[in-house]
Amino acid sequence: MVLARVANYLFPSETAPQFIDDGREGPAYQYQEPRREAEVMEQEDIEESRPPYLHSMLAGGLGGTTGDMLMHSLDTVKTRQQGDPHMPPKYTSMGSTYHTIWRQEGVRRGLYSGVTPAFLGSFSGTVIFFGMYEWSKRKMIDAGLTPGLAYLSAGFVADLAASPLYVPSEVLKTRLQLQGRYNNPYFHSGYNYRSTLNAARTIARVEGFSALFYGYKATLFRGLPFSALQFAFYEQEQKLAKAWVGSNDIGLPLQILTGASAGGMAGVITCPLDVVKTRIQTQLNPDSTHASAAAAGNKKGPNPNPAVHHHALTRRPTSSSQSNPPLKHARPISTSGPSTALRQHGSVTLDTSSVFTGLKMIYKTEGIAGWFRGVGPRAVWTSVQSGTMLVMYQVLLKYFQSHPLISED
Repeated sequence: MVLARVANYLFPSETAPQFIDDGREGPAYQYQEPRREAEVMEQEDIEESRPPYLHSMLAGGLGGTTGDMLMHSLDTVKTRQQGDPHMPPKYTSMGSTYHTIWRQEGVRRGLYSGVTPAFLGSFSGTVIFFGMYEWSKRKMIDAGLTPGLAYLSAGFVADLAASPLYVPSEVLKTRLQLQGRYNNPYFHSGYNYRSTLNAARTIARVEGFSALFYGYKATLFRGLPFSALQFAFYEQEQKLAKAWVGSNDIGLPLQILTGASAGGMAGVITCPLDVVKTRIQTQLNPDSTHASAAAAGNKKGPNPNPAVHHHALTRRPTSSSQSNPPLKHARPISTSGPSTALRQHGSVTLDTSSVFTGLKMIYKTEGIAGWFRGVGPRAVWTSVQSGTMLVMYQVLLKYFQSHPLISED
């Protein structure tokens, strides 16, 4: 009997409430088990951490843009490593790539090439992202979904909602990063845009407006898992940090640690998807490349960089191409990079828009190392960017709480 009561106390039933008789007169009082108390406290924390949507959107937008601008140069290094068409590759280690671009092309036209579309896409995309993340997270938790699953699902939903804004900017940014400066004599990427506006106009005129969304599926395949994992890791680490400190104010060091580690882990896990996304978005179509080069030649005279035109149009002949006239591609191929028109470090042409096909082709020709090409810069970039964004997000939320932008009725 005694053992039964002890077992009942240690492993209480989910259905029957526990009553304790303390020897005093009157009915026994109901015992609230510690696990239930923790759940109640967690629910109270969730309710208290629901700032107005406007505060979340502005804090997230400013924090995300600051993080992206701070780490843009490292993102350029990552893009050059993943899209380098040369054999052997010109860019190898992160440090040497950073130094080479800085020494040969400078900061503004080299390391920070493509910063304008990155800024525009970052602010607008993160504003939408954080608004949708907070809305969907609250709806799911209120509907009875466990917090961990709600964080993961809300990351998916938020990234999907923001994708129509950040995907076109991602295409422009990636192309300009791979190109570097205009008439770049140090790196032949296959493109030669004069500015962001010129790049957008050229792409829309030569390839069609839909080309600005090229790689959309590949971007979603990378972005959705990354955002979901990043915020699931972050929310869980924040919960552990608050439990360890015993307060909701965990301090700046733990804020940085939780934000940076969440982004870094998500970045490393999704690196293979990022490699495929970069190569799909930086593909060349020989027809469109020839048309754009001819258009530029009519306006500017002879091609100032003939090596670019030669590399862009070079393909290994096949039996079908020798006997039949070349056919136009069934899908528009981006003029942003050499990933499909050129051999990728001895690999076959990655002429596909399928993420899974791209992963298989890279694995067969380059092995696991091909999947994780540029993982070093990506890990550093996602860690610092995530840490900066999420720390600023929390700091700005506290500021808006003290100086509300809207009245809370």
